[in-house]
Amino acid sequence: MLCAGKKSYFAAAVCIITVTSMLAVSYLRLQRLSHQPKVIQEGRRCRGKTANSTITALKGNKTFIISPYFDDRESKVTRLIGIVHHEDVKQLYCWFCCQPNGKIYISKAKIDVHSDRFGFPYGAADIVCLEPENCDPTHVSIHQSPHGNIDQLPRFEIKNRKAETFSVDFTVCISAMFGNYNNVLQFIQSMEMYKILGVQKVVIYKNNCSHLMEKVLKFYIEEGTAEIIPWPINSHLRVSSKWHFMQDGTHIGYYGQITALNDCIYRNMERSKFVVLNDADEIILPLKHPNWKTMMNSLEEQNPGTSVFLFENHIFPETVSSRMFNISSWNTVPGVNILQHVYREPDRKDVINPRKMIVDPRKVIQTSVHSVLHAYGNSANVPMDVALIYHCRKALQSDLPRESLIRDTTLWRYNSSLIMNVNKVLSQTMLQPQK
Repeated sequence: MLCAGKKSYFAAAVCIITVTSMLAVSYLRLQRLSHQPKVIQEGRRCRGKTANSTITALKGNKTFIISPYFDDRESKVTRLIGIVHHEDVKQLYCWFCCQPNGKIYISKAKIDVHSDRFGFPYGAADIVCLEPENCDPTHVSIHQSPHGNIDQLPRFEIKNRKAETFSVDFTVCISAMFGNYNNVLQFIQSMEMYKILGVQKVVIYKNNCSHLMEKVLKFYIEEGTAEIIPWPINSHLRVSSKWHFMQDGTHIGYYGQITALNDCIYRNMERSKFVVLNDADEIILPLKHPNWKTMMNSLEEQNPGTSVFLFENHIFPETVSSRMFNISSWNTVPGVNILQHVYREPDRKDVINPRKMIVDPRKVIQTSVHSVLHAYGNSANVPMDVALIYHCRKALQSDLPRESLIRDTTLWRYNSSLIMNVNKVLSQTMLQPQK
């Protein structure tokens, strides 16, 4: 009897598992069917005004669209990078207009709010829509309803529709420049260090900066190094300069930094071999290699299948100076002279140093600031004897005496080229008298 009882229990368990699996498969099939594009109109021209702002608010809906990107890594979808209220936005639809037949397709969106929201009511989100199988739409409109008039909706151009050959090896993404940014000297030094290390493009999401900084940005734009993405997020939301929510009525943290970083990855997915995610006061310094290209070749060889490389952040306090490289002509330029700051703080007990990243953008799905949230491939922590992040800023351990700091002159290996290049920029931007 006991044996028969055990058999009946086993059969019941198998039956329950089978039924549950069938229900789950049916549910997923229905879910996918509900997201399949459906034709609602035929034989008309695509109208509607094309959006030309970096951030576009959807009327009457707590949703902001940055840009849509074609993504066929898993299925043929349009992935819109956006910002949404994590509770109040439950339903969105993509409206695709296919030419030349004039068919309008409606596709229910999957709304994926990124997990790293840090308590703020608004967060970065992927708004993902399946595309019509027999159409490669060039534009998409977003609406909270599958009914209405597409002519009244803003149209967004779908980027990355055509695969391109890489135009650059390294692109640095800086997000976001705000607070009337005026650290001019350190910014120029960082830009010139990036170029020495092998960067060809720096993308800056600019909220605001000083008049002097505008002159410097203009120089780098004309040179072809900088691409400026206007980032007027405080025109739409109450922004915080903190990364975590403080119960102060703000809507989103750190000027929407995470949204900008995700947009920068997709924006450069087809044109840059690597994307570097760091701030303007941070430089990934190789210790074993002369530049990033040789460093990344070595790291990829040692870490097959890895698409995300994380570098440890180390603070070089701007309050502790060396007497070396006190260049008098630089003293009239606002900002920090990084060549004078070669003392770094020791590791803090029981505190893990944050990391910044060099990634293969085609393998990243979602990123946060110090790690990726979803990616194809592995992540690897780069050992400190291979490279570290030189981060010159205010001290985190301000009570430490100078003798407790670690003297690290790795940056000085580049001093000749850096000084010459910085002087050239200062001269050409008229921030320094020409000799």
